[in-house]
This record gives sequence, C-alpha cells and structure tokens, in this order.
Amino acid sequence: MSIDVARARAETPGCEHVIHFNNSGASLMPAPVIRAVCDHLDREARIGGYEAEREAAAAIEHTYDALAALLNCSRDEIAVVENATVAWCGAFYGLPLGAGDRILTARAEYASNYIAYLHLAKRRGVEIAVVPDDEYGQVDVGALEAMIDERVKLISITHVPTNGGLVNPAAAVGRVARAAGVPFLLDACQSVGQMPLDVEALGCDLLSGTGRKFLRGPRGTGFLYVRRAFLENLDPPMPDLHAAEWTAADTFTLRPDARRFENWENYVAGKIGLGVAVDYALSWGLEDIRERVAGLAETFRGGLATLPGVTVRDLGRERCGIVSFTVAGADHEQIVGRLAQRRINCSVSPQRYTRLDMEPRGLTELIRAPVHYYNTEQEIDIFLDALRACIGGAPAP
Repeated sequence: MSIDVARARAETPGCEHVIHFNNSGASLMPAPVIRAVCDHLDREARIGGYEAEREAAAAIEHTYDALAALLNCSRDEIAVVENATVAWCGAFYGLPLGAGDRILTARAEYASNYIAYLHLAKRRGVEIAVVPDDEYGQVDVGALEAMIDERVKLISITHVPTNGGLVNPAAAVGRVARAAGVPFLLDACQSVGQMPLDVEALGCDLLSGTGRKFLRGPRGTGFLYVRRAFLENLDPPMPDLHAAEWTAADTFTLRPDARRFENWENYVAGKIGLGVAVDYALSWGLEDIRERVAGLAETFRGGLATLPGVTVRDLGRERCGIVSFTVAGADHEQIVGRLAQRRINCSVSPQRYTRLDMEPRGLTELIRAPVHYYNTEQEIDIFLDALRACIGGAPAP
C-alpha cells in the first residue's frame, strides 16, 4: 500500500498555506489531531478542567495503548510527559551512575543530552567516551563493542541526529548492549513517526520521543518507554503524588509502572491529541511512511546537488527524511528568511546543537529542510527554484 498524498494533504490544513519543510522542528498537524485538541480545550472552557479530564478518561488512557502499539511494548511501559527532553532526562537522571562509571555515546549526540553527560561528569564524576564513526559517518558498532568493559554502565545514542539525514544503526547497537548486559538509552526524538520503531528489535531498555515532530502531534507532548524488567533499576528524579503514594508520614511507594516518571499536572488536551496522532500514523503504516519520506528526501538531495555552491551534508548508510545542506559563501539565516517570505518553511541548525559532529567537518551551521509524506515532488521543485533565486546574488566563497 502506498501513501495517498492527495488525501494526506486534504487532511492537513496547513498545506493550503505553506510549503512546510520543517518537519523535524514541528510537522503540520492533521485535522483529526487539531479537532481532538480543540474539542477538549473547548470542553475545558465550558465545564472546567478537572471535569473535562474525568469525562475524557477513556481517550486519555487510549494514548497509552496507541503508543504501546507504535513501539511494540506494553501500555504499562509508557509514560506520557511534557516533551522529549523531560522523557530523556527522567530516564538518564534516574540511573544510578557514579564516579568512574562510563557512558558510551556517538558523535551525532544532541546538545541537550551531551550537556546532561557533562553535568553528571561534574556532579558525580562519571566519564564520557565517544564512539568513533565508521566510513559512512554513523556510529561504528565494532568500535563500540571493543570499548565495552566493566566500567561501562550506559550506552546512550541519538537514533537520528537533529542536523541531518543519518540513521544510526540502533538495532545493531542494541544487540551489543544486550550481549554485554549494559543499559541502552535511545533518543528517538527525530525518528519516531517517520519510520517503524520496535523496541524489541531495537534492543533498548529506554526510549524517548516527542509528539510534535514526525508524529504530527501537538507541541508540549512527549513520552518515555521503560522496559518492564528494567524499571526497578531506575530512581525517578522528581516523583510527586501521581508518581508515588505517600503511604505514611515518613514513607512513600513508587507506582509499579512507567508512569512513575510522570507528574500529576499535565497537558490533557495535548495528551489526547498525541494518542490521535499515533493512531493517524498507524493508519497510514510506518513502513509506507518511511518509504515515501526516504524517497522524497533522496529526490530532494539530488535536486540540491545540481545547484551551484550547494553541498548536501547528510551522512549515513541509511538516510531518512531530514535533508541538510550548506550554500558556499551565503548567510544561511538570510536564505531561510527569504524562503519564508515565499511561504517556504525550513530552518538553520547551528554547530552548538551537534558540536561533536559539525566541528570535525568544519561546519558552523547548515540549512535543515526535512520532508514528510504530505510533501510533494512539485513542492521540492518550487523549493529548488526559490533557493536558486535566493542564492543568485550570494557572494562567492
């Protein structure tokens, strides 16, 4: 089954207004998600927030079922939180890491994650070791395996980096982690929604994701997967009266499921909308989404490569829907601004977001223009024509 692009666009109101190549920032929401969020907010306005939440209990609970179906796990292994950073940090800071413990990570690691590593290095004396890339620019699984010893207490990588189309070989990393008995934390923020994710096949103990990117859900939504057998190895950093029960004046008991990483107050309308977004993605089929997105991205890269001064910067043996490029001698922010004037959305990714990747490649910034299945080949042609016009007057390198 292939994607019915005409239907996807008809169900995406934003397609009438913009050419949206900023899908790894926040994708355009489909109509069912918009309705779910707006309907609940309207209900809150009419009858009250607590009352609307009680009324929507079934829809709220369905979100856990939807995420479990998306990831091939149990609903009790899912926590729904404010965003991917909250999800990732809940898992990371819940690990019992101490002085001398080593974290193995990859060169494509995202800034927020690496800052957390540095934070624990300063506070607790943990050590950080970066696994080198292979010839394709992805994490070298053989090198990873060779770096494992008794000091390694965590393998933590980003599946798809924020600044390019690379897809790290997460399942191969998971096999190494399982064989060594080392916990594996996977940041799936940029991969969830544009490709299938099966936590059993990936072999991860922990996985974090967001609603706003390729899942096409609301902003302010994220989730954490915690393997049931791994749950008791974690100490949630900020438990409250939802995550735990105050059992006596001097004792409390944590919830027996992944919701120990949630807190009581949450974005109820967004939580409902997240579940609808997952249902919507599953209705299209993640394999079909991956095929459509990857094909569009390769077409886009081929077109970009024909433009003078443009260099495509995507790495990896497997590449996804994030397309990144530079324009020699040009002001990238200015180009993005000019494209925005033509109602074409994309963004600039600076070096500080993925320093370990971009510094060695001599990149200070690049333009990121990720596609999704509702984008079209015609939109790619319009983008390329607009970019050609924008860079026509760019100074020579």
